[in-house]
Amino acid sequence: MKLLLATNNPAKVREYLALLGDLPLKLTTLAEQGIALELEETGRTLEENATLKAKTYAQISGLLTLADDSGLEVEALGGAPGPLSRRFAGEGASDRERIDLLLSRLAGIPWERRKARFLCVIAIARPQGEIELCRGQCAGIIALEPKGEFGFGYDPIFYLPETDLTMAQLPLEEKNQVSHRARAARRARPILEGLGRRGE
Repeated sequence: MKLLLATNNPAKVREYLALLGDLPLKLTTLAEQGIALELEETGRTLEENATLKAKTYAQISGLLTLADDSGLEVEALGGAPGPLSRRFAGEGASDRERIDLLLSRLAGIPWERRKARFLCVIAIARPQGEIELCRGQCAGIIALEPKGEFGFGYDPIFYLPETDLTMAQLPLEEKNQVSHRARAARRARPILEGLGRRGE
């Protein structure tokens, strides 16, 4: 039985292959299924965006589908950028452009007021339309400057006090112990294992 990873982000695919690759399911990607559709995230919440992607790609592919949406909430910015994290600096902006904009918004904000959290919502959709949601979060602090070569998105400025490193300084195996996506995937695992065993 196949599980479609509904993302065009190669870094995200690598994380899910590491997190869920031992499930009783054959993980496949949009590219492997010949699906070129790039969905616009029109939801107002992470839950709405994850659900939209999972349901749409499940219907197109006829496969059990996993999609997620994740976001960064910064306390000093009233929870922004939130669901707009990927589009924070405009459509087509690079990770570096998004990071630079966020750091400029936090210029002069002291360390103790730079608290933030990463959120991830995973949606698991069956072609018949049933959907299940799993959530994960990770608390941290927005660093003063980017550090690290691993990860993607805002990882270089997301400082984890318990490791004394940014998310981008953690190798994938370590990131997959603590990240918001890893925590959501841990909640999704028993659901996917059950579906895989039943062949649904």
